[in-house]
Amino acid sequence: MQSVHVRRGDTVGVIAGKERGKRGKVLRVSPEKGRVLVEHVNMIKKHQRPTQKLRQGGIIEREGPLALSNVLVVCPRCDKPGRTGIKVLTDGRKVRTCRRCGESIDRG
Repeated sequence: MQSVHVRRGDTVGVIAGKERGKRGKVLRVSPEKGRVLVEHVNMIKKHQRPTQKLRQGGIIEREGPLALSNVLVVCPRCDKPGRTGIKVLTDGRKVRTCRRCGESIDRG
């Protein structure tokens, strides 16, 4: 199990693999599997048979999971994917920060 540096709703950049260079919003994170689902990245075709819930079968296109190690959080100030650090604020809260420019990544 890896330490998770991304959260649902973050904008991430893909740094390795066939989807390298693409960006998207994180839809789901599975820390126990070390995988992340990113919007409109690593699209796969799934052959779906008709069921009670899904009346129409066919080929469905959806996002496939990526390895957590292949994505980095995009800094709001730099606008580049980069490593993150943790800084403790004066009120005791921990926030993720960009290692490149020091900007806080967490909202609030």
